[in-house]
Amino acid sequence: MTIAPTAESSSAPSSSAAPGATPAPGSDLRQAFQAAYENRYTWEPGFGGYGGRCLWMQGARREEGRFTVGADLKATVTGLDDEEVHKAVASQLWEVAIHRVRRPFEQTHGANTFSAGDTDTIGTEVIVGGKGEGDRYRIKDDVVTMVHRHIHGTVVTIFTTAITDTGAGYLSHSYTSQYSDPATGEPRGGRSTFTDTFVALPDGGPWVLSERVVETEPAAGEAADGSTSQTFRFEELAPLG
Repeated sequence: MTIAPTAESSSAPSSSAAPGATPAPGSDLRQAFQAAYENRYTWEPGFGGYGGRCLWMQGARREEGRFTVGADLKATVTGLDDEEVHKAVASQLWEVAIHRVRRPFEQTHGANTFSAGDTDTIGTEVIVGGKGEGDRYRIKDDVVTMVHRHIHGTVVTIFTTAITDTGAGYLSHSYTSQYSDPATGEPRGGRSTFTDTFVALPDGGPWVLSERVVETEPAAGEAADGSTSQTFRFEELAPLG
């Protein structure tokens, strides 16, 4: 499912305007942002873990192993002798799993405020105040279409361009990620483009990652042909136990 662009309205109605109207800059967006936050797909409580076969591919290289993601969300990867490949596969599994954890909105964002900025084709800007001051988001049709967050001394900016609708919330299907310096805004490394494919485990099991393709552009000053592409594939997927 692609997130279709929406033309920016020339009017600026108040926050009590009809659903779908453009929020007035400065209006309270807590309810709208909470709706988008709670529309993300997360695993049900009692997630028991899953496992299968993992493959990593880059150009002519191909590595194959096995993996499990436990109920504690820890990824165990075996059969991959290359340390960097092993680390990359485990990192992708952990990164996906950590975003499937269901946390109440108030637990995550209770100390934040949310006010409207401008609205463009990507969505309405959500300006965060309080504990998360400096962070920004954009939302559209109950989807978080942009994330701009300060994490561990760096800034990450993510734009989501297409989603997978699971029927129980959405998953990002295609998106870009760029790290930058929080003081200067200068990029740190090249921009990465992700394409994720998810499948549901049998018998109504959770949706899990079956493939991730990551294409990373060269950083400033690197050779123009320095782009890299990696494919992570997860097959023979089955619940643990």
